Amino acid sequence: MSTNWVKDINDMHNHFLFHDIINYYEKEQKFDLLKEYLKFRIRFLEEELNELKTASTAEDIVDALIDLCVVAIGTLDLYKVNAEQAWNEVLRANMSKKVGIKENRPNAFGFPDLIKPEGWIGPSHENNHGLIGLLDKIN
Repeated sequence: MSTNWVKDINDMHNHFLFHDIINYYEKEQKFDLLKEYLKFRIRFLEEELNELKTASTAEDIVDALIDLCVVAIGTLDLYKVNAEQAWNEVLRANMSKKVGIKENRPNAFGFPDLIKPEGWIGPSHENNHGLIGLLDKIN
């Protein structure tokens, strides 16, 4: 089986012609539809998160967690964001944090908090917004 989720989801979108629709919207500058579809995808994520919240079996929990990943990565794919580049940027920023304690967040589990050290540089997705960057211009 595959270990490249980004490619798998891209392949799925190609198989079901999702990219054709998004490309048509982009070509015809139907940015209002792209914005509405993004709102739909956000509601889709909320639906999957609600399924996770109400899951009562291990099977349902695992399925809901994977569905969240599929919808999130799929949204990046459809909106032409380089998900691997975005992932690497967030990972770089997270790996540069230090172990500490966040006083404002109770932590009864004993895991360390990740603290932004002085001079910490957060992730930058500049030049990697895909079609989402076009939506800023629409009311």
